[in-house]
Amino acid sequence: MAIHWFPGHMHKARKEIAEAMPQIDLVIEVLDARIPFSSENPMVAQLRGDKPCIKLLNKCDLADPEVTAKWVEYLEQEQGVKAMAVTTLQPAMIKKIPDLCRKLVPERVGQEKKLRTMIMGIPNVGKSTIINTLAGRTIAKTGNEPAVTKAQQRINLGDGIVLSDTPGILWPKVDNEASSYRLAVTGAIKDTAMEYEDVAMFAAEYFLQAYPEAIKERYKIDELPDTDIELLEAIGAKRGAKRAGGYIDLHKVSELLLHEFRSGKIGLLSLETPEMAEVEKAEVERILAEKAAEKEAKKAAEKLKRSGKRH
Repeated sequence: MAIHWFPGHMHKARKEIAEAMPQIDLVIEVLDARIPFSSENPMVAQLRGDKPCIKLLNKCDLADPEVTAKWVEYLEQEQGVKAMAVTTLQPAMIKKIPDLCRKLVPERVGQEKKLRTMIMGIPNVGKSTIINTLAGRTIAKTGNEPAVTKAQQRINLGDGIVLSDTPGILWPKVDNEASSYRLAVTGAIKDTAMEYEDVAMFAAEYFLQAYPEAIKERYKIDELPDTDIELLEAIGAKRGAKRAGGYIDLHKVSELLLHEFRSGKIGLLSLETPEMAEVEKAEVERILAEKAAEKEAKKAAEKLKRSGKRH
């Protein structure tokens, strides 16, 4: 499943962020703790350059804590990066961010000029709720639907810190197919832009392999089936998701599985690990290199063809 969901305001936001970046001292990137790799926008790294960065693994209350700890350690291997697992359900965690900003940019502390920060993240990752917690008042519009924030705004957090908010931006094309699915599973993609059954089968296959006991417990299934479609049918049978004639309503059970994952009802589950990310990054690089080589070969062949016509 390839995602091409890049509304006009996102294109405009990317341009505005690039123009504002030279005046920024530190970047705060909000990630989804369940998918830190898939929710990490490659455009953020391009735009921030070598500026210090705080990566917030938000929604850690929904993610597998052991996997989240691995992600924090993995992300901090990058120069200038500090990672923190947070949840907006515990505001005290969020309130530690300004102190961390000062530690990462000590040269701006106590100066007349304010420490200028910019917060970024993909849609529906909880960025607006984090801003409101930091500001101590409702400034950013929140919602459980992607792409609520449409324009940039600057917020004075006090104590010498100014925060620039940006709209949640996806990138024009997600090259890693598994990341596309994970973004859809967590709700980062509008539900109208995805096929429920397709996305639920991806989730079901992963849960069977990574969290079989959680699935057994939640849906009271003694013997788990071998395939994704059989699991959806088993859950549908347990929950009465049937159509006339006793057939399982796949759309209904797909919605059920995805919504129960997103709300944490199945358990604390993460959809990817640092090890998976390394394998997938290498695969994407291989595919992109092959595509680039094919493109060059076509150009060379076309050039040769044109030169042959001239002789």
